[in-house]
Amino acid sequence: MGPEALEAALRAIGPERYHDLHPFHGLLHDGELAKGQVQAWALNRYVYQAAIPMKDASLIGRCEDRELRREWLHRIADHDGSGEDKGGIERWLILTDGLGLDRDYVISQEGALPATRFAVQAYVRFVRERPLIEAVASSLTELFAPSLHKRRIAGMLANYSFIDEKVVAYFRRRLDQAPRDAGFALDYVKRNARTVEEQQGALAALKFKTDVLWAQLDALHHAYVTGAIPPGAFRPSA
Repeated sequence: MGPEALEAALRAIGPERYHDLHPFHGLLHDGELAKGQVQAWALNRYVYQAAIPMKDASLIGRCEDRELRREWLHRIADHDGSGEDKGGIERWLILTDGLGLDRDYVISQEGALPATRFAVQAYVRFVRERPLIEAVASSLTELFAPSLHKRRIAGMLANYSFIDEKVVAYFRRRLDQAPRDAGFALDYVKRNARTVEEQQGALAALKFKTDVLWAQLDALHHAYVTGAIPPGAFRPSA
């Protein structure tokens, strides 16, 4: 494929496989969840948020492309913070604070679902071990994130009395960050995935990432909607 055909193939994955299609997100955004179920979502999602800088650091650590390292470095600062900006992880903890969760408990990840931890660990390993083009391509779910964030902000503010602007600050910030990051990563993949194998690898990597995100919501739905909460996982109060 030429670069534009490759981009079209990558973009086509979102409408078919991105986790905005998952039923759990419909419940979350439409106000159909109890506060304890929203707490469970935020607590489990923290596992993913906390792993993002480690995932990105592992990519930088094996990258010989100086341009890619320089561009990718700000992703770590976006989440861990830099200077006066405390970063995305802190904004996520402000979200869990606002939901009434104990911060130390959230950070400990003790109450996270086993499937959440396994999915996140699989993603970190993928980026650490797979070819660099595939590692970069796996981040391209950010192409589809802004529309999800907009729906989440509007839905949660409209439907939950315990959600306010302070709680959704993480998502508002990502409305600017995600398109910037996705634009660079997409251009990198289009320029560097030249062989059939490289292009197939990039497409498979993006599909893998959508699977990682989908698996986390499957676990949340099974535990907190169906009611099959595994031993040791967070249990909402009555």
